[in-house]
Amino acid sequence: MAKFMLLLTDDPSEYATMSPAELQAVIARYMAWSDRLGAEGKLVGGEKLADEGGKLLRKEGGKVVVRDGPYAELREVVSGFFIVQAADYDEAVAIAQSCPHADSRGSISVRCIESTG
Repeated sequence: MAKFMLLLTDDPSEYATMSPAELQAVIARYMAWSDRLGAEGKLVGGEKLADEGGKLLRKEGGKVVVRDGPYAELREVVSGFFIVQAADYDEAVAIAQSCPHADSRGSISVRCIESTG
């Protein structure tokens, strides 16, 4: 089994108008999904990332420059990730399609994690 990272992107401002009950319902869907994957032995881990903050490092003019990020002008930002185990990309994509995030206005990038050992 290979490991795959599911990178979740969305516009955090879309959640700003949700009531606490609506937010709890969204969280419950993600928890049920991750609990099911865990019971199937497919979930390695995952986390929600903070909506604000972060740093962006980029080499400019021969030195590494650190800036605050993600940039406010970006509409979509990486909001979280899951690491899953799957036989191949087809299975990883099927897992991603079952994620509650697939029903949102955001997107999911599926990337294979290379084994270094």
